[in-house]
Amino acid sequence: MSHHAQPSGASAGARVWGVAALVQAVGDTLAVRYGGVVVKGEISGFTRAASGHGYFTLKDEWGQASLRCAMFRRALSQVDFSPREGQLVEARGRLSVYEARGELQMVVEGLTQAGAGALYEQFLRLKARLEAEGLFDEARKRPIPSFPRRIAVVTSLAAAALRDVVTALRRRVPHIEAIIVPCAVQGAEAPAQIVDALAKVVWLDRDARARDALGQGIDTVILCRGGGSLEDLWSFNDERVVRAVAACPVPVICGVGHETDVTLADLAADLRAPTPTAAAELVASPQAQSLYELGALAGRMQWRVRQQLDRQAQSLDNLALRLSRPAQMVGRYQQQLAQLESRLKGSVRESVASARHRLAPVPAQLTRAVAHRVAWTRQHQEHLGLRLAALDPQRVLERGYAWLGTVDGEPVTTVDVVQAGQSLQVRMADGRLDVDVRQVLASGADKSP
Repeated sequence: MSHHAQPSGASAGARVWGVAALVQAVGDTLAVRYGGVVVKGEISGFTRAASGHGYFTLKDEWGQASLRCAMFRRALSQVDFSPREGQLVEARGRLSVYEARGELQMVVEGLTQAGAGALYEQFLRLKARLEAEGLFDEARKRPIPSFPRRIAVVTSLAAAALRDVVTALRRRVPHIEAIIVPCAVQGAEAPAQIVDALAKVVWLDRDARARDALGQGIDTVILCRGGGSLEDLWSFNDERVVRAVAACPVPVICGVGHETDVTLADLAADLRAPTPTAAAELVASPQAQSLYELGALAGRMQWRVRQQLDRQAQSLDNLALRLSRPAQMVGRYQQQLAQLESRLKGSVRESVASARHRLAPVPAQLTRAVAHRVAWTRQHQEHLGLRLAALDPQRVLERGYAWLGTVDGEPVTTVDVVQAGQSLQVRMADGRLDVDVRQVLASGADKSP
């Protein structure tokens, strides 16, 4: 019976793994056991490769453990904030093993700021509802006046944003009147105070228009506060504030938080500024720039005026030159008159010839029309003569009828007007009979005396 030597450090019957196979097996086990996990931790060493993929480490709050993470470009493009050092986040993904180094890593498929998950879902639901109502439509937003005279700043008196805005306004547009309307910008009471502040702006606008000689009110509202977490900025996602911003009759510039912070008030405002300072810079062009543009415009106007004066002076010179040689001008006008006379004569001849050509067939047409009219008139006259002859009373008498009348020539048409012994005339076709009535007989009666 022969004996085989066992490999050093391996018990009898133990499986010998290759490195790649073992790492792959561990990775498969992790994928099955931890196929979908959410890990909370602080971001450390975030880098974005040229490929667009992101790599960072998640550390616990006490720095006792860390987990390497990889986030591919597609998933990273869906993140709505910029990951930064020390930021507390919740990473959703799956565990795996990076086989090249045999290191445990997490492939992150979703990344949100820690503690903001529920609020963010609420934010998305409210955003969808208000967006469906049209509160964020670009068509309803108004342009910001380029040269305002009076603006209102709605923010907290203790906010650093107020100092930033005032500093920017003093630097860029010191001639613009700024009205501070204070309100809380964080906390439970902030939404109601922001709504009241916007209502006060409307009242101040009406009051200013009533008192101002030119009817000038408040041209623009700056609603602002500094950066913070989603919870810190939540007052500007309150539905009451969003509706008040959209309903404000004065154009609103909203500058809330940092450039990456977007609130519903930003979306409802007429113009969103990335920061409070940017809001102040957007409210109007710098005074120096406006003065420069006015100077350039004045220069162009002066040049145009000089150009026009030079052109008019040249025209006067030409006129003076023409007046200095009147004989030449008279000759030119005589030549023009001769040309006009020749054109007029030619036009008259052409007109006469054309009229003759048009009138040539008229006499023949007129003769035919008159002959036709005379023939028709004769025929009509004959027809009327026949109708008149048919109505002649003499024709009736010739058919054996007689006309009966009184001696005064009044016709007798009924026996009721005749009495016995009365004289009557009977007219016949060939003469007249004078008769005396002996007896009057009505139909069915005897009227004799």
